[in-house]
Amino acid sequence: MLMILCMPSKPTEPHNNFNSYNTNKPMPVISKNNNNNASSSVPKLFLFFTFLSILSLAFFFFPTTTITTTTIAHPSLSLQSSLEPTINVYVADLPRSLNYGLLDRYWAFSPSDSRLGSDSDRGIRSSNLGIKTLEIPPYPENPLIKQYSAEYWILGDLMTPPQHRTGSFAKRVFDPRNAHVIFVPFFATLSAEMQLGMAKGAFRKKVGNEDYKRQRQVIDFLKKTESWKRSGGRDHVFVLTDPVAMWHVKDEISPAILLVVDFGGWYRHDSKSSNCSSTDTDMIQHTQVSVLKDVIVPYTHLLPRLHLSENKERHNILYFKGAKHRRRGGLIREKLWDLLVNESGVIMEEGFPNATGREQSIRGMRASEFCLHPAGDTPTSCRLFDAIQSLCIPVIISDNIELPFEGMVDYLEFSVFVAVSDALKPSWLVNHLKSFSKEQKDRFRQNMAQVQPIFVYDNGHPGGIGPIPLDGAVNHIWKKVHQKLPMIKEAIIREKRKPPGVSVPRRCHCT
Repeated sequence: MLMILCMPSKPTEPHNNFNSYNTNKPMPVISKNNNNNASSSVPKLFLFFTFLSILSLAFFFFPTTTITTTTIAHPSLSLQSSLEPTINVYVADLPRSLNYGLLDRYWAFSPSDSRLGSDSDRGIRSSNLGIKTLEIPPYPENPLIKQYSAEYWILGDLMTPPQHRTGSFAKRVFDPRNAHVIFVPFFATLSAEMQLGMAKGAFRKKVGNEDYKRQRQVIDFLKKTESWKRSGGRDHVFVLTDPVAMWHVKDEISPAILLVVDFGGWYRHDSKSSNCSSTDTDMIQHTQVSVLKDVIVPYTHLLPRLHLSENKERHNILYFKGAKHRRRGGLIREKLWDLLVNESGVIMEEGFPNATGREQSIRGMRASEFCLHPAGDTPTSCRLFDAIQSLCIPVIISDNIELPFEGMVDYLEFSVFVAVSDALKPSWLVNHLKSFSKEQKDRFRQNMAQVQPIFVYDNGHPGGIGPIPLDGAVNHIWKKVHQKLPMIKEAIIREKRKPPGVSVPRRCHCT
């Protein structure tokens, strides 16, 4: 029986292993000593099989719980396993004018509006005359637009030839019937930003609004497809990194899987359109934004990565740069500003993310132990991801915030969370931050350095066409979508079995 336990079995080939090409390599030779005579080899074989038998019994009676515990304790360090399945993605056949064609139009502009005419983009327009002939133009460097560039990098990965996509968690399929999800390649954020830059006054109107025409074109096209009819759009994926993206058709796409930076652009809309009560909190429907079906994605960081080996002594306790006055939930920012602006070791700078502001932010974040992250117009901003890339410990002032890749990343390992009520007490926040020891702050930065790549979209290839890093933002987004699939499938089946004429009452997502 012992010999049966220790006999080596044929290794099982992992399902959908990205590195399956390695399985064709010849098996390694266990012993290379072919000069030993038969009499000397027998004891060695006996000892070898005896050792394997003991090892097998040890595994049988003493499970390897230590290894499992270590993996669970550090989810942020567990990136891509070769045993993970892929997610099959079909790219909806939208015209080029709704994605890369929008970039053609953007680079053809000579705008004066600050949203479209930043110094960095003016430089690209003037120095790169051949940009108009590129099949896939670059995404704008204008920080107001670049922070929302997830749509560009996700599509770039899907457009990459299959032989260069061996590291991608998403497998592109060319028959929608073979797909788990349908990706909608509409640059919704760029469309919205271009409208805001060209004719802001028409943004909330339908007449004279080019962005609305594009939104309508997308929805009208999708609703005619068999894929949409089959699922009601529930298995379709939209990238909506700007809270105002696809604003006019929110009701029509709300059953879909939405990739959003937070839910801040949806709460007020939903609370007005449905009589929300406390009894609805555990009855979230697929007609509302929800962590059950939607995915929180990171903003694109605007500051360069600081490696742990490059970290230098930090002289400031706390740093913040941004607009003092915000709307809605961001009103707390003004109160915090007044409390902190005169505190010793605290730097509060008001500024715009132009070229000068960028350099100030780099210096400020790299010279400070902690970086303040209060809510703006919505709960999150790209400032959090700039802080992570700068190894500046984020101080998140929020009672209710959704963060990217929860469950994959443990933010407590490198961030400080503070209740709004505590933050608004005079001197409380600074005294709290001073209580952290050097060892604690060093550990925060070490953990932060481990997760920096997870929040990076740029794969270093022109147009985003090329292999992506295994541990980057695009792969982690598709992993989160993959986690939603059982709920999406259940919702589709439940919808199909409803008798004709029966509708589910609309409920809001209260938090």
